[in-house]
Amino acid sequence: MPGPKVETRKAVSIAYIEHRGPYDKIPWANYMEQLYGWAKELKVMPGFYPMAIYLDDPGRTPLEKRRSEIAVTFKGDGKEKGDVKTRQLEDMTVATISHKGPGSEFGTTYARLMEWIGKKGYCVSGPPMEVYSKKPEVVDGVTMLYAKVMIPISKK
Repeated sequence: MPGPKVETRKAVSIAYIEHRGPYDKIPWANYMEQLYGWAKELKVMPGFYPMAIYLDDPGRTPLEKRRSEIAVTFKGDGKEKGDVKTRQLEDMTVATISHKGPGSEFGTTYARLMEWIGKKGYCVSGPPMEVYSKKPEVVDGVTMLYAKVMIPISKK
């Protein structure tokens, strides 16, 4: 698996649904249906890759209080409606690493990326994000996830 690297991300508009609770119990199918339904109704162009922004540190925040935003990027004039909110993700520099494997291995992926960030002299400047490059698939009874993990960084 390729190692971590630094990327510059352009500002984008996102439509998102706020979720509170365990990160591994997010009702993805429901949220995606709501987000893509919203995009169709408002005639905006949604992005192909869903994403999640994890606002709380799982090491410090109780399961039921963890906050995340399940999102899609979009182009067009999208207004907030119902559970769907909108905002701008600003330009940012991120440290990124690919994750391919079960969700239970995300901890290892994050640890590798955090170690790399420290070694390279960066500090974390925002919440981690995961962009899902393809639908999860079940391999030998294990759900495999395909994500690009991104953590906003700045120079120390």
